[in-house]
Amino acid sequence: MLFDWFTVGAQTLNFLVLVWLMKRFLYKPILDAVDAREKRIALALAEAALKQMAAQKERDEFHQKNEDFDRQRNELLGQAKDEASAERQRLQGEARQVADTLRAKKQDALTSELQTLHEDIARRSREEVLAIAQKVLTDLAGTSLEERMCAVFTQRLRELDDAAKAGLAEVLATASNPVRVCSAFVLSAAQRAAIQSALNESFAGDIRIQFDTTPDLISGIELTANGWKLAWNIADFLASLEQRIDGLLKKQSDGQVHADASETAS
Repeated sequence: MLFDWFTVGAQTLNFLVLVWLMKRFLYKPILDAVDAREKRIALALAEAALKQMAAQKERDEFHQKNEDFDRQRNELLGQAKDEASAERQRLQGEARQVADTLRAKKQDALTSELQTLHEDIARRSREEVLAIAQKVLTDLAGTSLEERMCAVFTQRLRELDDAAKAGLAEVLATASNPVRVCSAFVLSAAQRAAIQSALNESFAGDIRIQFDTTPDLISGIELTANGWKLAWNIADFLASLEQRIDGLLKKQSDGQVHADASETAS
C-alpha cells in the first residue's frame, strides 16, 4: 500500500491547526471559566469562613455579655441584699433608740413626779407635825414652840460635854469671823440674850455672835463657827417618818418600773 505523504502531511497539519484552534477557542475559555469558578468558589468559601468567624465572634461576645450581665446582676442583688440588711439593722437600731429614749423620758417623768410627790408629802408632813407640836406645847406648857426650841438649844449650849466644849473653844480661838447662829424664825431680843449669855458663861468671854434667819432649818436653831456646828431642829424627829415615806414611794416606783418594762417587752 502506497502512502500519500502529502495527504498525511495535510491531515497532520489540519490536526495541528484543529488542536490549536480548540486550544485557543475552546479549552482556554473552558479552563478560564473553570479557574474563574474555582476562584468564585474559593472566594465564597473565604467569605463564608469570614462570616462564620464573625458569627462565632458575635456568639462569643454575646455569651461574654450574658456572663457579664449575670455577674453584674448577682453583684447588684448581693449589694441590694446587704444594703437592705444594713438599712433594716439601722431602722431597728433607731427604733430601739427611740424606744429607749421614750422609756427613759417616761422614767424621768415618773421619777420627777415621785420626787415632787415625796417633797409635797414631806412638806405637808412637817407642816402637820409642826402645827401639832406647836398646839401641844402651847396647850400644855403655855409657851410657843419657838420659845421652847430656843430654851432647849440654850440648855444644850450650857450642857456641852468636855470634848465638844474643847473643840468649840479651839475654833473660837482661831476663828476671825463671829459665831453664826441661824434659826428658822426670828429670835427675840430676850432669846438672843439667852444664847449670848450661855456662850459667854460656857467659854468665859464675850463671844461675838451673828444672828441670821434661815427657814430651811424647819423650826430649829443652828450654831456654826469655822466648820464646827451645833444644831437642834425638828427635822431630826421627822427622819423616821421620811424614811417610811421613802420606803413606800420606792415600792410604788419599783412597781411602776416593772409594769413599764412588761409593757415595753410585750
